[in-house]
Amino acid sequence: MSQPSKGQKIVKNPPIKDVRGLQAAMEKWFSHEGRQYPWRETEDGYEILVSEIMLQQTQVATVLKRGYYKRWLERFPDVQTLANADEDLVLRAWEGLGYYSRARNLQKAARHIMEVHNGVFPRSLAEIEALPGVGQYTAGAVASFAFDAAAAAVDANIARVLTRWCDFRERIDTTYARKQLMAWAGSLVPDAGGRIWNSALMELGQHVCKSGSVACQKCPAASWCRAKDPLLLPIKKKRKAQVAVEEHVLLASRSDRILLEQEVGRRRRGLWKLPVRSIEEIPDDSSVSKQQYTITRYRVTMFIHELQNVVARENERWFRFEELAELPMPSPYRRVVVDYLAGREKAMKSQ
Repeated sequence: MSQPSKGQKIVKNPPIKDVRGLQAAMEKWFSHEGRQYPWRETEDGYEILVSEIMLQQTQVATVLKRGYYKRWLERFPDVQTLANADEDLVLRAWEGLGYYSRARNLQKAARHIMEVHNGVFPRSLAEIEALPGVGQYTAGAVASFAFDAAAAAVDANIARVLTRWCDFRERIDTTYARKQLMAWAGSLVPDAGGRIWNSALMELGQHVCKSGSVACQKCPAASWCRAKDPLLLPIKKKRKAQVAVEEHVLLASRSDRILLEQEVGRRRRGLWKLPVRSIEEIPDDSSVSKQQYTITRYRVTMFIHELQNVVARENERWFRFEELAELPMPSPYRRVVVDYLAGREKAMKSQ
């Protein structure tokens, strides 16, 4: 059992016997059970980087079934195309995935590769980690999946698996725990390469050793696992409670134009949304509808007020309806605008 005290030194080797046997069992299992994803069918560093950045805050099903990965590579098939693209087009292609800094960082990474590596994707772990927006995990994942490097890559799934294998009883969202899990992960990666090993670990965490359920009878590593009650692990800090907030926005149009406000905050900077107003500024007789959406830990109720004779303020512009398709816009506002335009068109046809 691993019960390190605060400040304990990092232990390189995990409390697992017969590591080679574990590696062989995982490789055999993955050869039969591994899912086929498009990023597992390529060794292109750029394509794998795109998948890893997309999957940082988004489920595999969303990235694949909604076509984000495929559409991105169709629009930006290589580093040079992405590096030279207009930022609005980059943000528009990312729309719906959220955390838009990821898209900006991808473009920054592409420009870095063009400027520093003459457009050739870097192969070394250090050079990959030096790319803008690429941390230790992403660098290890790209190096192992693209170049079969013996590099550790500890995402949430792998952290969960390692925690249970080693019966690690410390909170995993601490600096000490992250370093310890990374050290164990590094000692477990086969010298022959990390592509299959890291893929198998992720697969195990996604489909067998899950956060809310386990299928130990199907686990190829059951004989090596030290957890007495795997569902009690890993230990994390309690999540903050969800906070309910209200947002009041304007749906203001005139002739063939609609008023939009450009975001200036860190999270969605540069995107266009319906203009926000305080409730005190909105007439009581405005036509109101509402929608709800969630962003991080906030549950937002968005009240949509249809108003006439609105004057544009700073960071606000009137856009022609035909321009909206190419504008980057957060999904909640896009839904309102699309519904409004559809209703308007239907009304015009019925006249």
